[in-house]
Amino acid sequence: MILAGRATADGVAFAELAASCGSTTVRFERVDCCDVDAVTALLRRTRPHVVVQCAALLSPWAIGSASSPVARAIAAAGFALQLPAQFPAILAVMQAVRAAAFRGPVVNCSFPDVTHPILARLDCAPTIGIGNVGMIAAAVRSVLRRAGRPDDRVRVVAHHSHVTAAMTRDRARAVTNTHPLVFIDERGTPADELVYSGPGMRSSRELNAVTAQHGVEVIGALLPDGAQIATSAPGPHGLPGGWPVQIAGGRVELDLPPSLSLDAAVRANEAAATGDGLEWIADDGTVYFTEQAVRAVADVAGELAAPLAPRDCRARFALLRHHLLGAA
Repeated sequence: MILAGRATADGVAFAELAASCGSTTVRFERVDCCDVDAVTALLRRTRPHVVVQCAALLSPWAIGSASSPVARAIAAAGFALQLPAQFPAILAVMQAVRAAAFRGPVVNCSFPDVTHPILARLDCAPTIGIGNVGMIAAAVRSVLRRAGRPDDRVRVVAHHSHVTAAMTRDRARAVTNTHPLVFIDERGTPADELVYSGPGMRSSRELNAVTAQHGVEVIGALLPDGAQIATSAPGPHGLPGGWPVQIAGGRVELDLPPSLSLDAAVRANEAAATGDGLEWIADDGTVYFTEQAVRAVADVAGELAAPLAPRDCRARFALLRHHLLGAA
């Protein structure tokens, strides 16, 4: 396994940690994932089975833990305003995947519910994401295990905007009037109420453990000779939000229940995206933010909610960083 990143000392130490947690040799290579040529060269040289993209220009937890008026306004606007921090890395990786003619699966951790449909407009969507709906499905399975139903099939359609309310099991924390769609058993019986059942978890970095477990399952299934799994995951093949899928032989297939059509699931996820401040994505990938998001930052950093074209994400991130540092 190859771990790549910019920070050599941290990377070498983390590679050794990863190697000590399993039975695979892990080595570190210094590469900036936003450098398309460097990533292309790495892919051509190493010829991996699976590419996993985990980088962002800013931690998704950074703004929520800050206390400045600007940070609070950005957080209130919805996570879509942090798209400039999440999009550049996966865009560069997918451009490198194209340049290297890499044909294997690509797994993305950076806001796949939204970055993947943007990339689909650019004809370079990753194979699948991890976390988000996968976390919600894992929490539902936990509820079913406590109820003595560990073998029930679980299929979930949900968006990143649903995660906080679902994981804390607190309906009052929902940021949109939509909620995850849950289906259990082979018939696909609706069971949406399971999302808010049972004790809640804290909304903190500790939730990354659930994402990590989901990622291990998905990545393992995509490897050669990986075990077939049924799960729920964000952004399969560029679709918006999260979907039930089956993964086998390196391929990802949708696994919708009989009662839910593809169009209905798309509409549900697009409606839920407004909870993240996302209104719609144009055919060229330009993102338009909700009126609520525009109002949230109007008095402190209104330009952050202007329509955002994919090519402008790095410049918009510089603007985001300027506002945050200026407020520090």
